[in-house]
Amino acid sequence: MSVEAKLKDITVSTFAKKKNSGEKITMLTAYDYSTAKYFDEAGVDSILVGDSVGMVVLGYDSTIHVTMEDMVTFTSAVTRGAKRCLVVADMPFMSYHASVEEAVKNAGMLMRSGASAVKLEGATDHILNVVKRCVESGIPVVGHLGFTPQYLNVLGGYKIQAKSAQKTEFILQQALKLQEAGAFCVVLEMVPEESAKYITENLNIPTIGIGAGRYTDGQVLVADDILGKYSDFKPKFARKYANLNSIIKEAASNYISDVNNGTFPSEDEVFHLDEASCNELRFLREAEKSELSCNK
Repeated sequence: MSVEAKLKDITVSTFAKKKNSGEKITMLTAYDYSTAKYFDEAGVDSILVGDSVGMVVLGYDSTIHVTMEDMVTFTSAVTRGAKRCLVVADMPFMSYHASVEEAVKNAGMLMRSGASAVKLEGATDHILNVVKRCVESGIPVVGHLGFTPQYLNVLGGYKIQAKSAQKTEFILQQALKLQEAGAFCVVLEMVPEESAKYITENLNIPTIGIGAGRYTDGQVLVADDILGKYSDFKPKFARKYANLNSIIKEAASNYISDVNNGTFPSEDEVFHLDEASCNELRFLREAEKSELSCNK
């Protein structure tokens, strides 16, 4: 008996169709079941289980501390909540650099965790071989160029990339190589709008921008940025659509106050024994007191 795999409503083909029709692609990060469920129900095209989880959830100072075990855990949680949209999982630092074989194995782990595709940074010859082998193995790949957080120490900090015509052309050539290797999409991070537009117009695969201006084929932002939850710093390109920071602190403060003044829990928030059980407890307590009195 054959079992057919159920495809999501949004697939890699959807990305291609949206680029060809000029319709924008929407992507948000998520790291847990409930957030993924809400974003999915809101109609987002794709959820990225980003290695930004290291900073906004785990409290690290960069993404390089995130492990494969972390990504498997968070990817599994997200895919249980996202029923219709395409889930892309980041391959974390050093999970695809040592060898092509190890890279494909790790990518396969993320797919088994429920991801529909994986994302990796850069376009060196090794990375291109990884992309090709993944695609040959049935693993869709998203590329990532421009500012690449896993190369933070090499780049010398959070710096805008492609700030000249020559550097823009270089990134385009990287993107074309990723396209040829089989990547179905490429993320462009922290590049000038004009550079991103030039790259987008010269690719057959869609581009997803983060801090890359208005002319990419789609946009991605970090959930904790748009929700106003992560407050350590706010990137220039991140728009806040809610202010959960103050809402969460206010809720916690109100809870602490209610516990301290005895108004939580209220009568509506407790359970009770039936009258017979209460009488039995009183009887047991009286019998215990009587026994203690006799032993004195």
